[in-house]
Amino acid sequence: MQRAILWFRTDLRLSDNLALRAALKENDEIIPVYVFDEQWLGTDQWGFDRTGPYRTQFLLECLEDLKTHLQEVGSDLLIQRGDPAVLLSAIAEKYECNTVYCSKEYTSEEIAVEQQLAKRLSLRTFHNSPMIHPDDVTFDIDRMPEVFTAFRKKVERYSEVRQSFNSPKSIASPAIEASEIPSLTDFGFEAFQQDQRSVLPFKGGALEAWKRLEHYFWDTEKLSVYKETRNGLIGADYSSKFSPWLAHGCISARAIYDEVEKYEDEVEKNDSTYWLKFELLWRDFFKYTAMRYGTRIFHPNGIKNSHKKWGYRPKAMQKWIDGETGDEFVDANMIELKTTGFMSNRGRQNVASYLVHKLNLDWRAGAAWFESMLIDYDVASNYGNWIYAAGVGNDPRDRIFNTQKQAGMYDKDKAYRNRWLRSESVLKR
Repeated sequence: MQRAILWFRTDLRLSDNLALRAALKENDEIIPVYVFDEQWLGTDQWGFDRTGPYRTQFLLECLEDLKTHLQEVGSDLLIQRGDPAVLLSAIAEKYECNTVYCSKEYTSEEIAVEQQLAKRLSLRTFHNSPMIHPDDVTFDIDRMPEVFTAFRKKVERYSEVRQSFNSPKSIASPAIEASEIPSLTDFGFEAFQQDQRSVLPFKGGALEAWKRLEHYFWDTEKLSVYKETRNGLIGADYSSKFSPWLAHGCISARAIYDEVEKYEDEVEKNDSTYWLKFELLWRDFFKYTAMRYGTRIFHPNGIKNSHKKWGYRPKAMQKWIDGETGDEFVDANMIELKTTGFMSNRGRQNVASYLVHKLNLDWRAGAAWFESMLIDYDVASNYGNWIYAAGVGNDPRDRIFNTQKQAGMYDKDKAYRNRWLRSESVLKR
């Protein structure tokens, strides 16, 4: 009997899961495992929780959904907490496994975990996260185009998105010890209720991801106006809001791409349908940037050879965090983030620019706060966007936003600012 471990990471789904497909094809039984890695449960150099309450809650919901779906096809999810290399080795010994199947990650801490595990067991990794598979690009990773437009043109011309595939109908597993989904309090956080001003009552899991897609594409056909509305600030449907589910791997970028293609065939094809593909390519661009530059995306000067000096003033940083800078547009966005774990793309660009160019504070502190708070935190996208905003990333220009002008353009009637600065939520943490 051939038996292997399927280690879930940021691929919390059964459909379009390359690691799962390979594990099922090459083994008689698999043991699905998720490990809460202790290194991401503590605090960082700035004193922030590396994984804050909003993302923790979303993750727990993702795992509940995954466990349910595994049970429906005859398996289950083994949940552990600690060092993945140590724990997976112990599981392999207990269940007589030699191989671990998992999704490939592209940043230093995640790669270090893979390397430690590979010293103990046979490790097979699969590219589950990018929309464009690395084998399907026409350039070497270390020579990828540094500017997004050049990257996009090459990929659009020479690469194709692989077809996504459905969940397996059955999974054979041995009897797995019972694992309960932890609670938020198990991680030191108090339970909270969703703020009624939130753009969406986000809930983790593949089921919720597909419900969101069904709503945005097929029920409301909001995809047809995505390009025109994507810079909105209030409401559920100014943008797709797929990012939290993409970040946790509840749905794949390939599957979303396939649904866009289907929508173009059955409803309409226009600039908006293309623009969602365009944004998915931005996500890939940051992943490929992480592949190419490694730890440099975390360095003070990013991927540039410049020698900017970054300051750090704790009181000024705290005012930015708390939405007390005095710039109402910045403050409203920061309060939304602190209250809900989400912020619009337009807001993120403005608050990042303000931190770096107005307050002259270290961009890495801003990136760390986003890492702690955002439910849709994705390491490559987060740090890729921050080095971009700080002028040490892929864009040769400094992206400096005039927040007053931006507020006038995107919040003309002050509805957004009033929502977060002058109204109280009935539901509070």
